[in-house]
Amino acid sequence: MAERIIIFDTTLRDGEQSPGCSMNVEEKLRMARQLDALGVDVIEAGFPISSDEDFEAVKRIAQEIRRPIIAALARAVREDIERAWEALCYAERPRIHTFIATSDIHLQYKLRKTREQVLEDACRAVRLAKSLCDDVEFSAEDATRTDLDYLCQIVEAVIAEGATTINIPDTVGYTIPSEFVTILHTLRERVPNIDRVTLSVHCHNDLGLAVANSLAAIQAGARQVECTINGIGERAGNAALEEIVMALKVRHDLLPYETGIHTEQIYKTSQLLSNITGVFVQPNKAIVGRNAFAHESGIHQDGVLKHKLTYEIMTPESVGIKQSTLVLGKHSGRHALQKKFEDMGYRLSRAELDKAYKLFMKLAERKKEVYEEDLLAILQDGLRDIPETYTLRLVQSLAGNPKAATATVVLERGGQTFIQSATGDGPVAAAYAAIDQITGMRGQLVDYSIRSIGRGAEALGEVFVHVDFDGKVFTGRAASTDIVDASARAYLHAVNKALHARERLAALQAEERATSSDGASSST
Repeated sequence: MAERIIIFDTTLRDGEQSPGCSMNVEEKLRMARQLDALGVDVIEAGFPISSDEDFEAVKRIAQEIRRPIIAALARAVREDIERAWEALCYAERPRIHTFIATSDIHLQYKLRKTREQVLEDACRAVRLAKSLCDDVEFSAEDATRTDLDYLCQIVEAVIAEGATTINIPDTVGYTIPSEFVTILHTLRERVPNIDRVTLSVHCHNDLGLAVANSLAAIQAGARQVECTINGIGERAGNAALEEIVMALKVRHDLLPYETGIHTEQIYKTSQLLSNITGVFVQPNKAIVGRNAFAHESGIHQDGVLKHKLTYEIMTPESVGIKQSTLVLGKHSGRHALQKKFEDMGYRLSRAELDKAYKLFMKLAERKKEVYEEDLLAILQDGLRDIPETYTLRLVQSLAGNPKAATATVVLERGGQTFIQSATGDGPVAAAYAAIDQITGMRGQLVDYSIRSIGRGAEALGEVFVHVDFDGKVFTGRAASTDIVDASARAYLHAVNKALHARERLAALQAEERATSSDGASSST
């Protein structure tokens, strides 16, 4: 029987630290549910000490997601570890993941500590974490640039203190496969108690070697790999989960290992992350890119038509990509739409189907044919995970030189209709100004991106925005054949998120005041 490789997913922690990839609590919870469905063994839910929102996200994931191990990151500091446990204590299978830098360059310039001090800090941190939680992971940050003798010393010491997983991170993507193999072999040969723990690796992609280094590490004895969906992460990103898993599956002849990943869920997971963050993979991305299973060359097309194995080393179905066979248009009914969504892996409630059907019919009136990409956009655009405080009913714009653009916006809130006109540098800016005047919000547009979904001149335009409200950035997304309409809906999506966050914060503060008031009353 093949050995099992533990898949540790850090999309919600290391991945979320990537610029533009931040998620709110509801989005993290939604992503965690899909990671559970994907079958990952460990979900690193966040870094609780970093913010109250990250703490709440870890807490809610720990409360709801029961099958996988739920991990939280903590520096080798008492406050971090105690805060992590406070969020993790609700989990069925909690893990405290504590770390400290071990390379001389980090010790000298970042920590400004001696090797002896860092060794003492690491042991103290693992000892505290172990007193709270049976499952403790220790990471030697920048391990691949750490003196090997010292790395062996600190690994042996933290195992003696109770660490159950030892992670050897290539924090800055510096190592190459042969060197990484030497590091892991040295640890296995020279650390006498190494057989008591699971050896783990966490590779970054600064030299484009994260997946190669992870696979080499598995061959060298690592039995846990830390990775992210779509390879998102700081700088050039992390090792991509989908690439590691499919490499183990496709090249089982040379890599005789198993994982618990349901590979048919890979594409759905990738798409969900892209739709939450607004960060899309490049078309030629392995496994999940738009062109991963596309063939344009006539020679390739001829070969694939005769036998798919000529140019496909795995089937698209094996990662959850299905070719559309059901043609949808303005004459299609709810039943046809429901069947198509089910074929795509989405089972909708009656209310969700009704809402999706209305959006579908609006689109079908403008397009001759609706493609699978369009349906995914409808699904993500129409089925919100936060309340719609304001709903867009109409946006009309007028633009052209030399006059400034104007836009009229009609919003609805609680049955009340609001109409406002405004001017701007362009129709989108004018629409945003009108929305600001109605809602009373003053957003600063940080980023705006648009892409085409589907095919043809009538393809949907999908707009993503990042908007700063009082120093906090919220993402918004919408799709429409009308770019101004999509832009206004995307901006309003971000506004509704900001309003929801304010209301949630006010409710939490009121709850805290009530709790402190009750405590004061009982003490008297």
